[in-house]
Formats: sequence, C-alpha cells, structure tokens
Amino acid sequence: MLLALVILYLLGTIAIGLWAAKRVKNTADFAIAGRHLPLVMIVTTTFATWFGSETVLGIPAKFVQGGLGSVVEDPFGAGTCLILVGLFFAAKLYKMTLLTISDYYRERYGRGIEIVCSFIIILSYLGWVSAQVTALGLVFNLLSAGVIGIPLGMVIGTVSILAYTLFGGMWSVAVTDFIQMIILVVGLFVLAVFAGNMAGGADKVIDLAVSKDMFKFWPEPSMTDILAFIAAAITMMLGSIPQQDVFQRVMSANNVQAATRGPVIGGICYILFAFVPMFLVTSALIIMPEQAQTLLTDDPQKILPTLVLEHMPFVMQVLFFGALLSALKSTASATLLAPSVTFVENIWRQFVPKRSDKAELLTMRIAVLLFSVCVLLYAIYSQGTSIYEMVSGAYQVTLVGAFVPLVAGLYWQRATTQGAALSIALGIGTWVALLNLPAGETFPPQLAGVLMAAVGQVVGSLAPQVLKNRHGSHHRVVGVEQA
Repeated sequence: MLLALVILYLLGTIAIGLWAAKRVKNTADFAIAGRHLPLVMIVTTTFATWFGSETVLGIPAKFVQGGLGSVVEDPFGAGTCLILVGLFFAAKLYKMTLLTISDYYRERYGRGIEIVCSFIIILSYLGWVSAQVTALGLVFNLLSAGVIGIPLGMVIGTVSILAYTLFGGMWSVAVTDFIQMIILVVGLFVLAVFAGNMAGGADKVIDLAVSKDMFKFWPEPSMTDILAFIAAAITMMLGSIPQQDVFQRVMSANNVQAATRGPVIGGICYILFAFVPMFLVTSALIIMPEQAQTLLTDDPQKILPTLVLEHMPFVMQVLFFGALLSALKSTASATLLAPSVTFVENIWRQFVPKRSDKAELLTMRIAVLLFSVCVLLYAIYSQGTSIYEMVSGAYQVTLVGAFVPLVAGLYWQRATTQGAALSIALGIGTWVALLNLPAGETFPPQLAGVLMAAVGQVVGSLAPQVLKNRHGSHHRVVGVEQA
C-alpha cells in the first residue's frame, strides 16, 4: 500500500511538471524560466534544491556519530553559501542577463576559461546528482522489502525525474519544487512532533544530545583539527557559489530584489530546518536504542527510514516518504538540468555555432537525457559510498578551480585571463597532488588548492603587468641616456 502511494505521488509530480512544461517556448524558458519567477518561488526552489538526500539521510547520520562539528560542511557551509550568493553575487550577475554562470567566464576572461570552467562545473555535478539517485534506490529497496534491488530503484527514480525535467526544464523544476517544499516541510515537522512524543518529550531528546556532547561545534585546539574544520566549512560554503543550479535560481527571478533576497531567505531556512532530521535521528536513539546502535555500526543512513517503517503508524510512513521523495526529486531535477544547460550553452555551441533557438532547445533536452544516463551509471558504480561524502566531494573541484576566478573577476579590476588560467592550473594541480600524497592527510587538499588558486590569480594577473612596466621603464631610461 505504501509503495503504491509513493508511485502515485511520483506520477502526480510528473503530471504537474508536464503541465508546467507548456510554458517552455525557447531556451531561456527552459534554462531560467524566462526570468519570470517571483520571490516566493525563488525561495522555495532554492531551499528545495539544497534540501536533498544528504540533508534527510546523510547529515543526521554524521550528526549522531560526531556531533555538530562533523556537519559544519552541510548544512552550515551549504546554507551560508546561499546567503553569500544573495549578498555579494546575485545583483552583479543578474544585471548581466546571462544564461549560465559559464557565460560570465567568457565575458570576463574569454573562450578558453569559459570551456575549462564549464568542464569543472559539469564534473562537480556527478557526485551530487548521484547521491540523490542512490537515495532513491534505497527508498524503493526499503519500501518493497528488498524485492526491488537498489540499482533497479535508481533506474525507476531517475526515469520519474527525467519525465518532466526533460520537457519542462526550469519551469517544471520551479513549479514542482514549490509543491514539494510544502510537502517536505509539513511532513518532517509533523514527524518531529510525533517522534518527540514517542521519545518522552523533546526535552528528553535534547538532554540525550547534550549528554553525548552532540552540540559540540568548534574543533580541538590543534592545527590539524582547525585546518580540517576550515576546509570542511569552505568546501560547500565557497565551492557551491560558482554552480549553475544556484545561478539559475538567481537568473530566473523576475527582478533584482527577488534575485538577491531569495537565496538569503532560502539559505537561512535551510540551516534552521536541517535540524529537524537531526532531531528525528536523535529521537531514534531513545525509541529503538538497540536497533539504532546496530545501524550506527552497519549503515547509519538507515536509522531514520527504519524508525519510521518499524515504529511509526502508516500515516507517519506516508508523510516521511512523501517528504523524503520531495527532497530527493527537487534536488535531482535541478542538478540534472544545470550541467546539461551548461554543456550545450558553453561547450557544444563552440563546435556547432549559429543554430536556431528551436534546435538549441532540442539539444538541451538531449543533453539532459545523456547526463541522466551518465549519472545513473556513476551512482550504480559508486554503491557503498556514503551520501554525505558523495555530496561534499562534489564541491571540492569547483572550490579549487572556479571560485577564485569568479570572485576576482567581479571584485578586482586588475584580474586578467592569464591570472584566471594560472589560478585554475595551480588550484587543481595542488588539490590533485595532495589527494595522492601523505601530506594531504595533515593539510586538507581543498584548502591548499583554493589558497594556491588565489596565489595564481594574483601572480598571473600582476606579473605580466609588472614586467611590462619594467620593460617600458628600461626603454625610457635608455632613451634618456641616449639623448
């Protein structure tokens, strides 16, 4: 019965998404909803995109194992990213009327940097979308009591998202996100109240978290721990900024106020509401102590689904899986669309220029389909990797490769193409080297990568100018001596 209701819910979201697809007439409608979304929809689609499998399953699992300090990356870093986007990036980018974030790199640094940054951004999405697909596979596996294997569940989940994203693009994503966010918030809130009562009251749950030191946030006063804490914080806080899904939400707004305020409100709501799944899993330690301890050892991501399936009434099960599927589908649809649009607009167009808008729209839809297949294969291959690690690892490449050139281009007039190129080379080179060297265990590779990217941007931008000035001064001195 529960599986039947879930399938019915999936069909319902597909129908709504296809209805929204009627608004898509050109590539701008498909990529950024024709810049028609009001503030409330910018908030809901931003929140819904961020609130994915890692928030419902990954973050609570990390929280009960290592406390707040172990989830600094997400939700704290991820939510702060949206706030930073709204405060420092949205207005500047919105006024440029671009289709993708990679268009900015072309406008500021030229074609070469555009293509390299596009590949970096596209690559980063594999891990994030795969995490959602992995969680969808897990949901169908649990609901069918193992009859549907996780790989088959991944296929079913991917097809259900693809059904409307392929046709409706950003319009379908925004409309379904709006509905899915309401289901998500209401469902998890009711579950939290019910679980708190089962555990003997919310105060008992909070007391348990305090007794186990789960609210400890700051690292130990050792250099290794402090560096690891900073690296974890900036991975999503800064690495998510040069991302197409964030940029799409900014550019989809119907005015600059919605573009700037939407991400800020969405980010604050995300950080606050991410505590609800953490509360639910902590409740599980009281409601089913023995099972919870076993699952903590085997697979902590299953604690919350097990609590709902084995200890809660049918209505709560419907609410939970409705909320979970809402979270997964909203994130997956957005993250399937973003890299596909980037590929067509910033890479494919280099080789096949001067195409009609209709042909471009068809190419974007084909790209969505092909990227979905790639993600599905990657997710099946990556089985066994934790959802939290899949998501956090996805943002390291954009942090070390694309973040510094974006900030420098917007806020430093002397930033040059040579600086951006050296920044990308040093950032990614340092990151890859430390990932494969023992030094990477003491100094986080992504932190070293972003620091070297900043050095590369400054040196690459200033060195040619300094050399040119010296060369000019030398010629002037020689000219004076000769005179």
